[in-house]
Amino acid sequence: MKYFVNEDCIGCGLCESTCPEVFSIGDEGKAAAVDSEVSDEFLDAAAEAKENCPVGAIEEKE
Repeated sequence: MKYFVNEDCIGCGLCESTCPEVFSIGDEGKAAAVDSEVSDEFLDAAAEAKENCPVGAIEEKE
């Protein structure tokens, strides 16, 4: 499973605080996801970050 952060991101940092192994806040103040498959040990935390994103900016990527 991969994740993608779309243009709706408001840079709140919730995803990064929930799963820093997958999400980070870039220089522009917006979140980004790693461009690789999320390892099994971080799948639950990444899914939690997606579910809790206040603007629904995190998408699953195939």
